[in-house]
Amino acid sequence: MRSIGHFIGGREVKGTSGRPADVFEPMTGDVQAQVALASKAELRAAVENAKAAQVDWGATNPQRRDYGNGVAIFTRDGDAARDFAAKVNVGMVGINVPIPVPIAYYTFGGWKKSGFGDLNQHGPDSIRFYTKTKTARWPSGVKEGAEFSIPTMQ
Repeated sequence: MRSIGHFIGGREVKGTSGRPADVFEPMTGDVQAQVALASKAELRAAVENAKAAQVDWGATNPQRRDYGNGVAIFTRDGDAARDFAAKVNVGMVGINVPIPVPIAYYTFGGWKKSGFGDLNQHGPDSIRFYTKTKTARWPSGVKEGAEFSIPTMQ
């Protein structure tokens, strides 16, 4: 059976607590893997690494990040909000809301490496995702003597 550890400080770490938990396949209920429950030391290491990484990550302009799922701005300035939303290279923008996800199960509708599937999950692409579009063209009904003229051709 597959065993899942932890990812701490940019590397995989095997769990040391000795306490595993089952990971279930939601459709069948079958156990697919076991995940190691974190020990207090592992949890502490993960939190310390996250805090250290947050300083650099938070100082990085969203335009320069590999991921572009969601971003938020809190402001009373409508012009700043409009400019930010138009210029930021991120798929979901929250203005005065902390999490810009319109529907809970569409959390991967962003841009860049955050995209999910062939199309984005919001707006017109969400319709395209669940439907088939078809375009057909044929010269039906053209009989002898019919004229085709575009006014700019004359």
